[in-house]
Amino acid sequence: MSKRLASEALDEPFGIDSPASKKSRYDDGPTELALGQPKENGTSLEERDGAEGDDDFEDEEPLRIPIRQAAPTEGYDDLYLDTINRNVLDFDFEKLCSISLSNINVYACLVCGCYFQGRGPKSHAYFHALDEEHHVFINMEMQKVYVLPEGYEVKSKSLDDIKYVSDPRYTKQEVIELDHKPRSAWTLDGKEYTPGYVGMNNIKENDYLNVVVQALSHVSPLRNFFLLEDLSARPELVKRCAILFRKIWNPRAFKNHVSPHELLQEISLRSNKRFTLTAQSDPVEFLSWFLNNIHMGLGGSKTKPGSSIVQRIFQGKLKVESQEITAKADAGDRLRFEEVAEVKADINRFLLLTLDLPAAPLFQDELEKNIIPQVPLTTILSKYDGMKAQEHLKQRKRYRLVHPLPPYLIFHIKRFSVNKFVSERNPTIVTFEARNLDVAPYTEPSPADHPPGEPIWYDLVANVIHEAVRAKEDVADSGEERKTWKVQLRDKGRDEWVTVQDLFVEKTPKELLDLGESYLQVWERRRDPKGKGKS
Repeated sequence: MSKRLASEALDEPFGIDSPASKKSRYDDGPTELALGQPKENGTSLEERDGAEGDDDFEDEEPLRIPIRQAAPTEGYDDLYLDTINRNVLDFDFEKLCSISLSNINVYACLVCGCYFQGRGPKSHAYFHALDEEHHVFINMEMQKVYVLPEGYEVKSKSLDDIKYVSDPRYTKQEVIELDHKPRSAWTLDGKEYTPGYVGMNNIKENDYLNVVVQALSHVSPLRNFFLLEDLSARPELVKRCAILFRKIWNPRAFKNHVSPHELLQEISLRSNKRFTLTAQSDPVEFLSWFLNNIHMGLGGSKTKPGSSIVQRIFQGKLKVESQEITAKADAGDRLRFEEVAEVKADINRFLLLTLDLPAAPLFQDELEKNIIPQVPLTTILSKYDGMKAQEHLKQRKRYRLVHPLPPYLIFHIKRFSVNKFVSERNPTIVTFEARNLDVAPYTEPSPADHPPGEPIWYDLVANVIHEAVRAKEDVADSGEERKTWKVQLRDKGRDEWVTVQDLFVEKTPKELLDLGESYLQVWERRRDPKGKGKS
């Protein structure tokens, strides 16, 4: 019998309805012998014990098990419910039994918050109830609450808030209103927060993941999909991503922050420890891996475009023109490049676009201070105007976007380069307006999809920023810097901007958005192409 069936066998109540007080059950009250009892529902207690796979008690005296109740004693429906401590409940961590480390049939103790497997007479939750006198448990999969060791289900409405925090669910109307109405909520200790704009725990070095998840959770079509769809039959990575999105937007949360621990554990497993919570990784590398694995987890195809919601949101087409370059030595032994007349044109698909920064200055200014250069976003976007050529290996290439453009564009501003000796960072500041980015100049004309000369407006949704921080213990001349990441998010309901860095959430004036080292940006295509909207 599988572990799943065995744990379910442990959870079946014995069906003995004799009510008894707690004292009589533990001291001198009636008990039932676990061995030698007649069969109930076609299964004897010996067979149930055998199903659990526990042979340690074969040669011992018969185990006495307290009476199990199918329903609470009349007049005691709320027994033990006053012992529940909502302040210690944290359902963000991976659902593993704290003793057996099993993820099958896990219950959470509502008194101390620990996870235990099963609720049968030999289960870890059962012994926890006896040893610690913690009696209320919730099944993390079915969201049912039980009292142990009695074994009956509690159906009190007062527990609905705990069930909702454990697994938030939304109606279609609630999801529609997320971006249209300003929303406020309060934690258990009375702190105000805005659903969707909450801190995320940096367990050790997972801020690279935090900013990506925060940015994706504000891409409306992707968020709405995860909040509304039934993904119970999908892979574990998709399910854990969906529940984290639902908790980020939870309007009834006990705390004003969430933890990505459960999702991180699955990501670490699926990526063969390429992305972990103990070592910092690059947000762009993680974003590429994450989107592709979510795409495959949702049944997407490697060859068929638009086969999942991820591709329908982010995937666009890029026209790439390439020419071969030949190198010949002249009389002065200097290389002279000659272009071949043939031009090859291909259409490639992309999920994100890489923007190259101009080289940073090597020298200081006349005041002996380092110059922090600036460049407009439209300047580095000219890479995709179809006119400027770039040399790559033995080819010269030109790029241009192709209609139809995706609903969302992801820009990767390339700041880091690695040579044989060291990794270098380009500190150039990219200036931009958060609204009214016209990408029509970088798009191949297509009268069928878009009239020539008409602008194509995009508005900024999320901006991931890099910060270089020098630790206090570092030697001043060592040059070693530690990377930290934060993300700026647009609150559409209030038309404000919020900066989130780990657990810290603060409002940011829109005039200060482009003062940091932007690294990843998510832009949303405006549905009304004729209106510029608010600047």
